[in-house]
Amino acid sequence: MNVRGTIQVPGDKSISHRALICACLASGESRISGILRSADVESTATVLRTLGAVIPDLSDEFSIEGLGFSGFREPHLALQCGNSGTTARLLAGVAAACRFKSRFEGDASLSRRPMKRVAEPLTAMGARFEFEHGDGLPMIVHGADLAGIAWNTRAASAQTKGAILFAGLLAGVGVTVSELRRSRDHTERMFAALGVPMTVGETSVSLTPVPVLEPLRMVIPGDPSSAAYPVALAALADEGEVRVPGVCVNPTRIGFLNALKRMGGSVRLTEKRFVAGEDTATVVVMPRKLHGIRVDAADVPSMIDELPLLACVAAASGVDLEVSGAEELRVKESDRISVVVSNLRAIGAVAEERRDGFKVSGARGPLRGKVITHGDHRIAMAFGVIGWLDGNDVEVDDRDCVSISYPGFWSNLSALVG
Repeated sequence: MNVRGTIQVPGDKSISHRALICACLASGESRISGILRSADVESTATVLRTLGAVIPDLSDEFSIEGLGFSGFREPHLALQCGNSGTTARLLAGVAAACRFKSRFEGDASLSRRPMKRVAEPLTAMGARFEFEHGDGLPMIVHGADLAGIAWNTRAASAQTKGAILFAGLLAGVGVTVSELRRSRDHTERMFAALGVPMTVGETSVSLTPVPVLEPLRMVIPGDPSSAAYPVALAALADEGEVRVPGVCVNPTRIGFLNALKRMGGSVRLTEKRFVAGEDTATVVVMPRKLHGIRVDAADVPSMIDELPLLACVAAASGVDLEVSGAEELRVKESDRISVVVSNLRAIGAVAEERRDGFKVSGARGPLRGKVITHGDHRIAMAFGVIGWLDGNDVEVDDRDCVSISYPGFWSNLSALVG
């Protein structure tokens, strides 16, 4: 199979969420270009509008007049987070610093995902949380005058870290967050670019409060998690070359590209630039014979969203892959460990489920069958990639769920295959 072309992937989802929130907290007019127009980012925009922000329809370029640190008003409606854990957790940090009550709601999938990880540090800062069942949504946040904190997450969670940093910024108090391993650092990079003093260590970050947040002037780079799918397709093809320009290559986000290189893949980064606190580049990929690797806990944070795709790459290549230290996969949009393994088996691959990961064995042959996504966009796209390969016949039960993060996924891959 020949795969060839240049694909512009949508704006980074993590950065898009944070850009909207920062624009609303800034003093003055912010201008944002290249935002991801997906269901998850729309959820963040909806919640911010419910809190009183004036946000136009998301488009290629738009402006937001910031409300400052004290401009949000008490919502008379629930804050509808849809399927977006980033929306719920980051804005819980914002709500904790507002002196009113906010009720967070989400769809059935999000309502099952844990919120205690953000409730604990925000409660220690002075907010109060109520849960109707377990530690998922619905969740009521009683905001308060918060105190500064030094908090160890005992994990690697960019959403927990971000919630604490947003709470400290809005409350005007210093905070320090320590992690077991370094997680995505988009929040601290964006804060630093907007004039907030940040002290960043290998596994810690500290924020010094400022009276105002400067407005943004941001072009959001391409999402490396979205870029991973055309990259994987190119790596698995028989011939061709795929270029993905303007991708965010922040070191905390390129674990999949590094794993593919370790497997023997031909992956190059060209046209490197530094834009608004983020490293960007054009990712160039060509087919090459792959071999098996192991992925352990130290590798996981930088490729947590791409692990289902890596499993599919291994299965399609007929090579071995072992993943451990990835318990976080069980509390994503689906239990991604169980769902990946069951679907690989359903299409004829050899896979083994483990408590904190999985093993894919290198049995070679056509992959054929039906994939049950459980509405999980990452599962749909990962198995969608191997469905394009010659000899494979993979049916994805819910193709539309890709709209959560990559609305143009199917048409983009179709264009590469031609």
